[in-house]
Amino acid sequence: MKFYSGFSLKNDEHFFKEYINYSEYTVSGFSYGAIKAFKYVKEQLDLGNRVDTLQLFSPAFFQTKSVKFKRMQTMSFKKDSSSYLNLFISSSFSPYHNKYIENVEANILDLNELLSYEWIVSELLRLRNSGVKIEIYLGGKDTIIDIEGARKLFVQVSTLTYIKDANHFLQTN
Repeated sequence: MKFYSGFSLKNDEHFFKEYINYSEYTVSGFSYGAIKAFKYVKEQLDLGNRVDTLQLFSPAFFQTKSVKFKRMQTMSFKKDSSSYLNLFISSSFSPYHNKYIENVEANILDLNELLSYEWIVSELLRLRNSGVKIEIYLGGKDTIIDIEGARKLFVQVSTLTYIKDANHFLQTN
């Protein structure tokens, strides 16, 4: 099993242990890590390697957000990345208490990729039609991503688990 962490995070896999399929042919990713996991699976399939399951936990979904929103995010990050990340993490755990997380150095290139990435149904269908089971997990109280937009897109191509009272980290308390 290969796991990709969220933006500015490391070792966040433990938040999703109750959902993760620990098979050697499973690839998982959380938030920004969902983009990385998806790209990795596409590469593996192109190389003829086996992947059975792609699990995406609260996949970064900002394609419905305005250019102004995205510009404000990058400007805030450039102005004070530490404050930006503290607010980002706090919002990710909302409405529940923050839990301990480990950070890595965040950069503007990763933030830009996270904000500008567009999920394309035909690319997801290519994976599914190649035999990859796609599982999406969304929290109903997630204040980070566009939950409704994500749900509308991903329900077309995956098994979607919607956890009504969960936040971005899929925590319910």
